[in-house]
Amino acid sequence: MAPFTLAVLVSGRGSNLQAIIDSIEKKDLPAEIGLVVSNVKDAYALERAQKQGIESIFMDPKSYPDRNSYEQALVERIQAKSVNLICLAGFMRVLGKHFIETFSGRIINIHPSLLPAFPGLNVQKRALEHGARFSGCTVHYVNEEVDGGPIILQTVVPIYDNDDEASLSERILEQEHIAYPEAIRLIIEGRLTLSGRRVLHGK
Repeated sequence: MAPFTLAVLVSGRGSNLQAIIDSIEKKDLPAEIGLVVSNVKDAYALERAQKQGIESIFMDPKSYPDRNSYEQALVERIQAKSVNLICLAGFMRVLGKHFIETFSGRIINIHPSLLPAFPGLNVQKRALEHGARFSGCTVHYVNEEVDGGPIILQTVVPIYDNDDEASLSERILEQEHIAYPEAIRLIIEGRLTLSGRRVLHGK
């Protein structure tokens, strides 16, 4: 039986990539990472992948004439690896229609807020400015609406009076490292069913 293969798309330091790697190594996640792709040349996430012997590549968007060409090249790279699931882990590009349709239902993302509250960027800053009492993280399927796909898992983190962006971000990130591998495990085990916008969890 072929292993369940992941592609992880990154742009930064790759702490969620590391959480996935660690879960695989501990045998908590019956999967392998077939490919790590970054759109940022010096992303530390690439170094993390290389240390594990995982194929990792920098694909420079500026090397392609337009977004469609870039995404087609990305599609071909991923398809060549027979990938079952694409995990966005701090990938700072909005994916286009062609990419999303090609891998429909097989792309997930983790976002540092309780969606649908605070999609997009500067999430902790906005939560603090709004006086929110709770924040957290959301793992969701990716569709054409930015941070708007069906929600798989959410973890709640309290916001304290003395929190700043850094302290809140750090507490949320700790939960991301637990929630993301767990969401992937649920998908591998076939325990999720999509019903409209809702993701139903089976036993």
